[in-house]
Amino acid sequence: MTKKKVPFLNREISWLYFNERVLQEAADESVPLIERIKFLSIFSSNLDEFYRVRVATINRLANLNEKSKALLGFNPKKVLNEIKNIVVRQERRFEQLFQATLINELAQNRIFILNDTQLNVSRGEFVRNHFRDRILSNLVPILIDLDKPFPELKDRFLYFFVRLFKKGSKNKRYALIELPQDLPRFLILPETNGLKFIILAEDIIKYCMNDIFYIFDYDELDAFSIQVTRDAELDIDKNISDKFIEELKTSLDKRRKGKPMRLLYDTEMPFDMLSVLVAKIKIEAESLIPGNRYHRFGDFIRFPNVGSPTLEYPPTPPLKVLGLHRTESIIDKIATKDYLINLPYQSYDYIILFLREAAIDPKVTEINITLYRLAENSRVINALINAAKNGKLVKVVVELKARFDENANIYWSNRLEEEGVQVNYGLTDYKVHSKICLVKRMERGRAVYYANLATGNFNEKTAKLYCDHSIFTAKREITRDLVKLFSALNNHTVAKGFKHLIVSPLESRNKFYRLIDREIRSAKAGKAAYLLLKVNSLADEGVVNKLYQASNAGVKVKLIVRGICCLIPGIKGFSENITVISIIDKFLEHARVYIFGNQGKEEMYLSSADLMSRNFEHRVEVGFPVLDDDVRQEIRDIIDFQLQDNVKARDITKLNNNRYHKNRLGTKVRAQVNTYNYLKNKHQQD
Repeated sequence: MTKKKVPFLNREISWLYFNERVLQEAADESVPLIERIKFLSIFSSNLDEFYRVRVATINRLANLNEKSKALLGFNPKKVLNEIKNIVVRQERRFEQLFQATLINELAQNRIFILNDTQLNVSRGEFVRNHFRDRILSNLVPILIDLDKPFPELKDRFLYFFVRLFKKGSKNKRYALIELPQDLPRFLILPETNGLKFIILAEDIIKYCMNDIFYIFDYDELDAFSIQVTRDAELDIDKNISDKFIEELKTSLDKRRKGKPMRLLYDTEMPFDMLSVLVAKIKIEAESLIPGNRYHRFGDFIRFPNVGSPTLEYPPTPPLKVLGLHRTESIIDKIATKDYLINLPYQSYDYIILFLREAAIDPKVTEINITLYRLAENSRVINALINAAKNGKLVKVVVELKARFDENANIYWSNRLEEEGVQVNYGLTDYKVHSKICLVKRMERGRAVYYANLATGNFNEKTAKLYCDHSIFTAKREITRDLVKLFSALNNHTVAKGFKHLIVSPLESRNKFYRLIDREIRSAKAGKAAYLLLKVNSLADEGVVNKLYQASNAGVKVKLIVRGICCLIPGIKGFSENITVISIIDKFLEHARVYIFGNQGKEEMYLSSADLMSRNFEHRVEVGFPVLDDDVRQEIRDIIDFQLQDNVKARDITKLNNNRYHKNRLGTKVRAQVNTYNYLKNKHQQD
C-alpha cells in the first residue's frame, strides 16, 4: 500500500496568494479611494521584497543537481516559472485597477494625475520651471556605448532608458538617466476651477527631456522607465566578532550589486530597445516582467490626498487602558495585576512611560531588553539612554541581522554604546527575534522584577499600524524564566529548561507538539478538543503534519493566518477538521496567539514566533502564557471577533481563490472595527 502524499502548498506560491489579498483591498469599492491606492503601494513593496529575498533564494536553488532537488521536495525552475505566470497575471490586474479604475475614480473626485502629454501651456510652464529649479541639477545622464559594459543598475532605483535619433537617420544613441532616490515623487500643480492636478517626477522629466540633451542634434527622444530588483540576501561570515559590524556594512554595500532578479519595464517600450536592454543587463527570461508606466509603486504610500478627508480612513485615536494613568506609577500598578495593551487600538505611550519610569526610579537598578526593529526617532532608545545616564545598568541585545533594518540597527547600537549602554550584538547562529523587557527593582532589600512581553517590536511607528498584544506582568512564573533567558543572551548562549516560557531554538518545537498531543489524546478519549492558532505565516512541514494528525484524531482546528499558509484545509484524510481564514484590513494583523482547549481549562500563549522552521530552529523566540483571567478573556473576545469577521476575512481553501468569508450572522462583523469599539467601551476611564 503506497503512502499518501501529504498536501503541502509551496510557500512562495502561498505568499503570492497572500499578496493577491492585498490587491483585493485595492479593488474593494468600500475602501476609501486614497487607501486603495495605498494598498496598491503595499502590494508593490511586498513584491519588491519577495523578489529580493525569496525569488533570489529559489534562483540559487535552481542550480542544484537532481538529487538535491529531490531533497527540497520541489523543482526550483518549475516554481520560478509558476511565480512568473502568477506575477504577470497580478501585474495585469494591478495595471487595470490603477489605470482603468482608480484614476477614473480620482477624476470623479476632481483629482487628475497628469502625464507629460497632458499639460496645457500654463501648467507646462509651471512644470518646466520646477524641473529647472529643483530637478535638473540632480540628473546625470549616461551615454551608452554598446561596445562597452552596461552601467550597473542599482537595486530598486528608477531609471529612464532613452533612445536618441534624428529623423531619416538609422544611427541611434542610447542613454540612461538615474532618478535620485530622495527626489520627491509627486508635484501638486496649481488648482483650476476646483480641479486638482498631480504629476509624477517621471512625467516631469519626460516633459523636459530636451532640456537634458539640448547639446545634441537629435530631434527624436524616446524615454521609458525601468527598475531592476536584485538579490538582497546577505552573504556574510556568521562569526560574531569585533569585525562583525564591518563585515555587515560590506555586505550591505554588496546588496546593491546582487544578481538581477527582476526587470520591470514599461510595456510601451519598443521591442528593439527592450532587446538592447536585456542583452546588456544579461537578465534571464523568467525575470523579465512587463510592468506599467510607473515603477517603484511603493512610493505611492505617500500619495497626497488633495481632496476630501473622506477619501481616507477616518482617524482612530489610540485608546486608554483602564487603570493605567500617565500621572501614576505604572510599576506600582503592575505589582498588583497584569495589564494588556492592544496595539494599535490602545496607546503605545504606556510602553514608553514604563521605560521612562524605570529610567528615573531610584529603586530600579537594571534594565534588560531585546531590540529587533526600531522607529526612526526612537523614544525607546532615548529612555534607555536616560536610564544609563541615571546610573542604571542597561543591557540591550540588538539584532544586527534584522533584514533591511541592519543599517538603522548599526546606527542605534553606536548611539547606545556612546551613552554607556551595554550592547550585545546577539548570537552567532541565531537571530534574536523575541520582544521582551525586564526591569530589576530593589524592594525591601530584595530584587523584584517587572516585565513587558509582546508579539511585536519595540517600535512606536509600526505600533500605529500593526495589531499586536503587549503584556505588563510581575508574575514570578514569567520573570524567573526571563532572568534565566537574559542571563544566557548576555553571555552569548542559548538556554533551555524553562518552566513557563516556550523558548526557541532548543525547546519550542517539542513544547508546541506536546500541547497539540494533549488535544489529540483528549479527542481520542472522546472529549472535546480544539486548537485555535493565529499567526502571520504557517510554513513548517512538521507543524503542518502535526495539525493534520490532530485533525484526523478529531481535534477541531481553527487557524487565522494572514500570510503564507502551506497547510491545505478540507482535504479528505488530512484536514477535514481544519478551517483557515485570513484577514487583510486597515491595520496589519501581526499578533501570534496560540489557544489550546485543555479539556475545558483553556490555555493561551502569546508569542513573537510564527509557525515557520526558522522560528523554531534559527531564532531566539519567546512564547509566554497569559496567566491573568481578565487579560486572557480580553484577547479571547478579540479573537472571537476575527473568527466571526464576514467583511474582511477570506477563506483559505484548496482552491486558493481568496473568497470572502461568509457566515450565518445576520449582521456585518468587521473585526478591526468591532475590536476598537469593544476596547473603547470597556476601557472608558472613570
